[in-house]
Amino acid sequence: MSGYDDRDGKIWMDGQLVEWRDANVHILTHALHYASSVFEGERLYDGKIFLSRKHSERLLKSGEMMDMPIPYSVDEIEAAKQAVVEANGLTNAYVRVVAWRGAGEDMGVSSARNPVRMAVAAWAWGDYYGDAKMKGAKLDIAKWKRPSPETIPTAAKAAGLYMICTMSKHAAEAKGCSDALFMDYRGYVAEATGANVFFVKDGEVHTPLPDAILNGLTRQTVIGMLKEKGITVHERHIMPEELADFEQCWLTGSAAEVTPVGQIGDYTFEVGALTRDISESYEKLVRS
Repeated sequence: MSGYDDRDGKIWMDGQLVEWRDANVHILTHALHYASSVFEGERLYDGKIFLSRKHSERLLKSGEMMDMPIPYSVDEIEAAKQAVVEANGLTNAYVRVVAWRGAGEDMGVSSARNPVRMAVAAWAWGDYYGDAKMKGAKLDIAKWKRPSPETIPTAAKAAGLYMICTMSKHAAEAKGCSDALFMDYRGYVAEATGANVFFVKDGEVHTPLPDAILNGLTRQTVIGMLKEKGITVHERHIMPEELADFEQCWLTGSAAEVTPVGQIGDYTFEVGALTRDISESYEKLVRS
């Protein structure tokens, strides 16, 4: 399979569709040097992007938190996504919207005079964790910790916050795992490298309080689904030693969707009825 820089198709950049291989930026682009970039990952199901406007709204909020006002409205971002989907003839795909500080008059830490640019790309993408939806993903426990909200804007979906995710996922894959679970700066269970985490005990669901992690849109959707089913959901601080007491576990994210977890470190979980039910219910919801 060819690399992501060498494909046929169209990518939307700064207001127009360009050939995929021509969607390039200058080597002195500020984002490349200082991670001044925010993004969204979205899923297109049967020609419709799930929670599309919420993703566009979050992109703008992320830009604001990064002191990087994005020069497009929600409606303009929505139109750009639709243009990319149609230009590439896609009906089921992954959609990536990214905004960044481009090259300009500034090339130090400060970049206020550099333009904020935006691009939208989309491509066919299967299950994020391969066959884990059937047997459950295997997770490592990351050596890095999610930092305090006093250190980084934890509510922003910003590129720089994924640095430890890449390193942790590489370390996990080297051990035969498909992902890694983070603790936060206080030692509480936090999230995986690109997904939120849920646990089941005695028919009730427990999930980390999003006070130092991204409150994912899929996370919010799944919590709503669980409550509609009459299932008690506890959003709280979870200590790592509690992993031994949980019976089931799953991950949520736009890319991950709802993925069962079979193992985290030395702790094992069953891919139980509630996990399968919420996964199947989510599949129906996104295509409804």
